[in-house]
Amino acid sequence: MLANLNDVLVPARKNKYAVGLFNAVNLEMARGIIAAAEETGSPVIMGTAEVLLPYGPLEDLSYFLIPMAKRAKVPVVIHYDHGLTYDKCIEALKLGFTSIMYDCSTDSYEENIKKVKEMADIAHSYGATIEGELGHVGDNPDSAEETLSDGEKAVDPSVYYTQPEQAKDYAARTGIDALAIAVGNAHGAYKLPPKLDFERIDTIANTIPTPLVLHGGSGLSDSDFKRAIEIGISKVNIFTDINVAAVKAVVDNCKNVGKGMTEMIPYEMEAVKAETIKKMELFGSVGRY
Repeated sequence: MLANLNDVLVPARKNKYAVGLFNAVNLEMARGIIAAAEETGSPVIMGTAEVLLPYGPLEDLSYFLIPMAKRAKVPVVIHYDHGLTYDKCIEALKLGFTSIMYDCSTDSYEENIKKVKEMADIAHSYGATIEGELGHVGDNPDSAEETLSDGEKAVDPSVYYTQPEQAKDYAARTGIDALAIAVGNAHGAYKLPPKLDFERIDTIANTIPTPLVLHGGSGLSDSDFKRAIEIGISKVNIFTDINVAAVKAVVDNCKNVGKGMTEMIPYEMEAVKAETIKKMELFGSVGRY
């Protein structure tokens, strides 16, 4: 059944579990994700991100993601993640996505608020929900202390962390339904062990009632996930783990180049399903519907 973030994250926050967002850039990934959700009785968030549109155009994805969500036996949110442009966020809403993230985290604080507040009003008029980001979740560095071209040390990443004292003001003024926070997490595969600021997560969770989101979930340890969820994370974004699992399954099982794509599809689907179930069990969302 088609749902929005409020339908799945409000209960998650109350009962201290998290719902996973699993990006699907093709039909096979989407089928694996839905199968995992239905088999485990887990609510799920499925969608794509603006950086992934070259691999699956937004309009094309909407043709199967939304009907699949409507047919599903569990709540499925169709989410447009890390929307970087106003136009693409509006397009997602018009296509029927039930949730969007408008990422203005690289703008100034006041500009972030202004732009996200405007988009929140629009999203809510569609009956959709919206996620904002305060602080900035970047990409994983190649080393703990990257240097700039002139030899100077890179800026300490903690300067981009979400400030608890701003979170309440930001959530109240924008009217967002979920808040992505920067607490030592990063996008992509982790090259070095991440160090999440659990105290910061706990402080923010106790400051605002808005469900909190952890981006860059692929590669975190099970203990990191469990602790973060216990103290306030209600939504976790996953893509790298299911993406890599799908490729590995195809490579391991279809080494004969004479095989067609149709023979690869079941392996891709099953790998995505299995990895998604692992995450659902870890997040505590199994059996919540």
